[in-house]
Amino acid sequence: MSEPLIIGDNVPNIPWAERPADCNDPVWRFDGNPIVGWNPISCGARVFNSAAIAHDGAFVGVLRVDYKNGRPHLHLARSADGICWDIEHQRIQWVSESGESVGNSYAYDPRLVKIEDVFYITWCDDLHGASIGMGYTKDFETFVKCENPLMPFNRNGVLFPRKVNGEYLLLSRPSDSGHTPFGDIFLSHSKDLTYWGKHRHVMSSGGQGWWEGQKIGSGPVPIETREGWLLFYHGVSNTCNGFVYSMGLVLLDLDEPWKVLYRSRDYVLTPEKEYETVGFVPNVVFPCANLYDAATGKITIYYGAADTYTALAFTQVDLLLDYLKNNSV
Repeated sequence: MSEPLIIGDNVPNIPWAERPADCNDPVWRFDGNPIVGWNPISCGARVFNSAAIAHDGAFVGVLRVDYKNGRPHLHLARSADGICWDIEHQRIQWVSESGESVGNSYAYDPRLVKIEDVFYITWCDDLHGASIGMGYTKDFETFVKCENPLMPFNRNGVLFPRKVNGEYLLLSRPSDSGHTPFGDIFLSHSKDLTYWGKHRHVMSSGGQGWWEGQKIGSGPVPIETREGWLLFYHGVSNTCNGFVYSMGLVLLDLDEPWKVLYRSRDYVLTPEKEYETVGFVPNVVFPCANLYDAATGKITIYYGAADTYTALAFTQVDLLLDYLKNNSV
């Protein structure tokens, strides 16, 4: 029996639906989408672009909750099945590493990763402009905010799930303040999660497709496979009716992850369903989290839809690798 393609944990209870018989796409949607709709808690109008992770036989989420005053904040959530979520009504309360209370004027688009025995969260923070916030928890009770790893203006900070060559790795998308008209993906290195350097360019927007011609940004935490780091990302096109966000796929070198091995020529998911095309911000598919079961190669993707809903999609690692090798720029 051959070794599993994914290097990681077995999580057999991830949300899952088999590929429909009439589907030839490498990624398919959950029939029960969206899994979180409008006004899910009293203070929150919308939940989207959120993170999830397997924990103690169930699932924990760090969710982007946009309040009814328009500002986003992060809330903890728990789920037995990864589909139905119990969202805490009070937002995450951060303390500094010395134990003092730390506030945020806003926080959005979180990613959640376990590195050794610690759960790290990255998100878009306010450091006199959009920047990457970083914090951690060991028990999902106390949340410690670290120093911001990089200067503004920056978004889409995504940590790798382990050190590579003795260093932590962080993907980001330096750009501008506000709704930026440009952006490429970069990789930064750190020995201590505090001081970051050796910044490497990973890839530019454009590729060979207009679907990602405006800007790109990293999505969920990279998945380690025997053939490289598998990374979902979002690509943005600027149409006559505004921005359209779609999902692409790239395979990065295991030991030198700033090197691209394969990159999808076409999007693997784009706004088509009503919950993706109609909402607070129409025409958005924004991947933020993935779960996987290493033994079976099943992968579940959490994505924001139309800046309004949380939705699920599914794929399998062998399908993705085959797709990349045959449909790459």
